[in-house]
Amino acid sequence: MHWFKHAFAVDPPGPAEPTESQRLAVDRIADEVIRRGLTTPTLMALEMSRPLSFIGSQAMHFFSPFVSVFTDTTGYRQFAEFLEQRGSIGYICDVIEAKNRSGEAEIDDGEDSAGPTTMETAGD
Repeated sequence: MHWFKHAFAVDPPGPAEPTESQRLAVDRIADEVIRRGLTTPTLMALEMSRPLSFIGSQAMHFFSPFVSVFTDTTGYRQFAEFLEQRGSIGYICDVIEAKNRSGEAEIDDGEDSAGPTTMETAGD
């Protein structure tokens, strides 16, 4: 009966803790999302699909042979395994938000150090 005690156990609430290779895969995805300027739509899509993350991970496992034709699937598999965890979407959202904030802070610092700009009119 010991096995039955944990038959319906779920992961604890809160963000999941990825392994180092899973963390690298999530960081690459977050960097690409921010580079393309898709932070807000990505966060909205992730939040809406939070209950379906496990099904999405299983779909990724299913399509892995097809993806392997075009590219190396190491990071792909790591990301799919990470999505199987209950708090993975929360972790991904936190990483994207943190990287986006740090990127905005760097942009703000760069504008402040450049000093004010003046525009001359054609009539002067």
